[in-house]
Amino acid sequence: MANTRSFSATAPTALTPPPVPGRGRLRAVAPDEVAQISDFLPPGATWLPAPQHTLPTLPGQPPMVGYLVLVPAGQEPVAAAPAPPEPRPAPAAGPVRIDAGQRAAEVDGRLLDLTYLEFELLAHLVAHPHRVHTRDQLVTTVWGYGHVGDGRTVDVHVARLRRKLGAEHRRTIQTVRRVGYKYAPLTPR
Repeated sequence: MANTRSFSATAPTALTPPPVPGRGRLRAVAPDEVAQISDFLPPGATWLPAPQHTLPTLPGQPPMVGYLVLVPAGQEPVAAAPAPPEPRPAPAAGPVRIDAGQRAAEVDGRLLDLTYLEFELLAHLVAHPHRVHTRDQLVTTVWGYGHVGDGRTVDVHVARLRRKLGAEHRRTIQTVRRVGYKYAPLTPR
C-alpha cells in the first residue's frame, strides 16, 4: 500500500529535540524539521494517513492532513487533559430563549419540541445574533467535521425550525441569499 508509513524506533535526529518531561505531546513543527513519529507513539502502535474524505475542508485553507493511530487491543492510550469549556455568548434579547443546561428552547414562553440537531442549530444561531453563517459553517459547527452531507441538510432543518417557531416568529431566522442564514430577533414595534 503506497500510503502506509513505517518507521523504526531510531534515535532522534539532530533536528528533533528530545521530548520535554511534563509537557504535552503536541508541539509545533518547523517547516524544515523532520519529526520522528515513532517517538510520539505508544509501544506497539502503528499509524497511517487518514482518508482525505474524513478530514474537514475549510474555505481558503490548504487541505488538512490527519493520521490514524492503531494501538494494540488492551493497551490504554494516554488520556489528554480536558480542554477548558468554550465560553458561551450571553443570551440574545429576543423572543427565543435557549436553556443549554436543560436543553430546552422556548419562544414567547412556549416550549418548543425540537430534535437534537434542531436544538443545536437554533442554539448556535441564537448565540450569534445578526451574524451570517454559511451552510458549510453550520454543517461543520452543528453536525461536526465527520458529517457527510451538503448544505441542503441545513435548509431542511431551518425549514423545520421555522415551522416550529410559528408564523409570528419564523422570520427571526433569515435567509441570506447564496450565503446562508442568520438569526435576527424581531424588534418590538
